[in-house]
Amino acid sequence: MMHRLLIVFMTIILSFQMTRADEGMWLLSLINKNYNDLKAQGFKLTPEDIYSINKSSLKDAVCGLSNSSYPLGFFCTAEVISKEGLLLTNHHCSYDMIQTHSSVDHDYLTDGFWAYSKDKELPNEGICASFLVYMEDVTDSVLFGITDATKESDRKSMISKKIKELEKRAKTGNNYNVSVKPLFNGNQFFIFVYETYLDVRLVGAPPSAVGKFGGDTDNWMWPRHTGDFSMLRIYSSKENAPAEFTKDNVPYSPKHSLPVSIKGLEKDDFVMVMGFPGTTNRYLTSYGVQAALDVNNPATVKIRTKKLQLMKEDMDSSPEIRIMYSSKYASTANYWKYFIGQSRGLKRNDVPGQKQQIEAKYTSWANMTPERKEIFGNALSDISKSYEANKDKSLAQTYILEALLQGSDLALFPLQTYQLNSLLKNSPNDKEAIKQMTDDLKKEAEKFYKDFNPATDKKIMAALLEMYYKDVPKEHHPDFMATLVEKKFKGDFNKYTDEYFKKSIFADKARFMAFLDKPSAKVLSSDMGFEMAQQSLSLYYKFQSTTSPEFDKATRLFVRGVMEMQPEKLFYPDANSTPRITYGQVGDYKPADAVYYNFFTTIEGIMEKEDPKNDEFVVPAKLKQLYKAKDYGRYADKNGDLRICFTSNNDITGGNSGSPVINGNGELVGAAFDGNWEAMSGDIAFENKLQKTISVDIRYVLFIIDKYAGAKNLIDEMNIVQ
Repeated sequence: MMHRLLIVFMTIILSFQMTRADEGMWLLSLINKNYNDLKAQGFKLTPEDIYSINKSSLKDAVCGLSNSSYPLGFFCTAEVISKEGLLLTNHHCSYDMIQTHSSVDHDYLTDGFWAYSKDKELPNEGICASFLVYMEDVTDSVLFGITDATKESDRKSMISKKIKELEKRAKTGNNYNVSVKPLFNGNQFFIFVYETYLDVRLVGAPPSAVGKFGGDTDNWMWPRHTGDFSMLRIYSSKENAPAEFTKDNVPYSPKHSLPVSIKGLEKDDFVMVMGFPGTTNRYLTSYGVQAALDVNNPATVKIRTKKLQLMKEDMDSSPEIRIMYSSKYASTANYWKYFIGQSRGLKRNDVPGQKQQIEAKYTSWANMTPERKEIFGNALSDISKSYEANKDKSLAQTYILEALLQGSDLALFPLQTYQLNSLLKNSPNDKEAIKQMTDDLKKEAEKFYKDFNPATDKKIMAALLEMYYKDVPKEHHPDFMATLVEKKFKGDFNKYTDEYFKKSIFADKARFMAFLDKPSAKVLSSDMGFEMAQQSLSLYYKFQSTTSPEFDKATRLFVRGVMEMQPEKLFYPDANSTPRITYGQVGDYKPADAVYYNFFTTIEGIMEKEDPKNDEFVVPAKLKQLYKAKDYGRYADKNGDLRICFTSNNDITGGNSGSPVINGNGELVGAAFDGNWEAMSGDIAFENKLQKTISVDIRYVLFIIDKYAGAKNLIDEMNIVQ
């Protein structure tokens, strides 16, 4: 879970058709604008049932999962499904937690994990869950005193100052986490206030043969037969307030929990998805799309391909290494395949051409009057110039992130000691602070080295450093490549990594722990690992800020212009890890000529895909027994089949993993976990005919909990609607 990033506002399709109901990640507090459409499609509640400050609403049953070090950096979504704080999310969302608790003796990844009583639930240090308290449009406050004539540098500092004031005011007198987010590339601003619970425990997870069935082969694909779910529980103080883990904590009592419906779904049924989508970029110009196709995506795929190959070699050689690297491998593979699919989709659907049509209409509109031309006329040319001028820097930034910071484990870990280094240099006599920091680092080290295999990491480091050295222009190399790699090791990265792993305090747990017992600024500052990590991060930040004020202004004006030239349209925000709702219908689709996909899969497909020789398609013996006996209980559909997954045309992206799929009555019918291969360009341009959300059917979830795992204690605490 160590690496994650990115952001932006309120309905834009970047096409000039009417907005379709299935497209759009709508802000909860503004959903009343869509109410007539919602009702027409099958929504039977009110906007206040979705978002309300004064009474219980659906928002109170949906939370964002994050790490305590970055509490508003949501990596997944979860939903409350009992009055005792029981959460449902995806298996892949809890994968790192499951792996952390696993060992060769207790292999929960392979065997699954179930807590048959609350005292068996496992704490997850650093995992937290945040609920939205309220959100509010603060655009007028943030932009007060700013005009089109304001210098970009002044604008930025004025906005930053105002945001800090607003966030401070919203936090006064409470323990909330607060964030003011820019929307529409800085044309609008909303404040989001959250209550964050710090004690989240692992309750249940099926074996990977269920929760990860199909593995990388089926990832992003339909038909899908993956039981991608897991269960967590929030604990709180006895006063129901957020509290750090302690045995005295009690199950959280939620403001709202979702009833669980086993009525089933049919084609064209209304469904909503609520969650915390991470990032979309549907305002991206044709120049940005071309940069993704020519530079960023190919570089990311190339680097990750090599990293996956090296990890897999060692994982196949040892059960211990397999457990160590399973979560890292899955995380790397997920977006490796995503970027392959995105490039394919962008080309197949001619997204650059679609964007150019929009830009032509924008240009015509901007040039209609002198006033418009003065404000909007240069936006696209400024954007184009910026992309052209920064090609090499963009490549370098991708390589720094993928090959250095997210490359080997040791590339990033030394940065954990950055604050310690500063303390040792500036306050060497503050023994108490130094001890506190070294004690904290020892805890982090225990977690890090548990899943660290030096031989594997060494191979990855050498290979990815060499790729950076060969593929990125020398003017964008970090200094250590010239001073150490070229001069001392004559460009031999194997010799460089030999030296690194022989001498760096970070390459060996015993050396690092010994250093923490007697910390020294001199030792730390001169360490090869610390030097490499520090230079890599500095270079990354340098390139991250290479977009000019002119580019930022041009992008903001382009987005503003697109909205102003369509005043009749209702606009939705680009995803930026804030709570959203999307709605649409369950449905099938035709991905290609003469190909038809039904909207649901059944257990028959699991048996058809079974391959005991391929670990991605192993079927557990007990599941086969239940299938043979057709023992599906009340979770079978009207034909006696057990449905596994279904598709709908809801608009989701990363961060929506684990999001509840809710019917028109506000009942849980599934958990979203993926998108489809044919529409991987959807984060940049929504594909109206092809884009699908893939969700696990709640009846399969309950079947696994009940019939497969025998965890009736969990079934009994849910409100199951027949």
